[in-house]
Amino acid sequence: MGASLKTEIKSLAGEQQQYLTFVIGGEIFAIGILHVKEIIEYGNLTEVPMMPNCIRGVINLRGAVVPVVDLSARFGKNPTELGKRTCIVICEIEVDGERQDVGAIVDAVNEVLDISATEIESAPAFGAKIRTDFISGMGKVKGKFIILLNVNNVLSVNELCMLAQSGVNGQMAVASAG
Repeated sequence: MGASLKTEIKSLAGEQQQYLTFVIGGEIFAIGILHVKEIIEYGNLTEVPMMPNCIRGVINLRGAVVPVVDLSARFGKNPTELGKRTCIVICEIEVDGERQDVGAIVDAVNEVLDISATEIESAPAFGAKIRTDFISGMGKVKGKFIILLNVNNVLSVNELCMLAQSGVNGQMAVASAG
């Protein structure tokens, strides 16, 4: 493939991206579909003692131990109340140059949306109810904004480990919010 054709394909791919939308505490959020490995039913969670409340435990996913994060608790809200549509979104994040799977508990998965790059605004400096480094942008869909999450920051294994070691109960770490 010629270099100009590769560049053209990359720019076309950058114009429109797909995002998985889901609900947490009545609000709609989204993550890039390329980070999503699978969506599984909530269950078979093993609690790990002395973890922050945002880390609900671990699951065995085809022989691999995968930590599971409660996004509602991670955002400083009450832990997710389990319901019929509660599920775990298995995301692939990058940690020190390596890929790692982390599960995220959500109230319900909605749909996959195509959001054009022209419909994405930068993260607001204020007004959001979660840390600004958790937000990669605001996607405009049918006249409403959807918060696009920065999965590598929200599910940062290194930060979650630091929270566990410091005894913080898993909510927002103020020192690292900037």
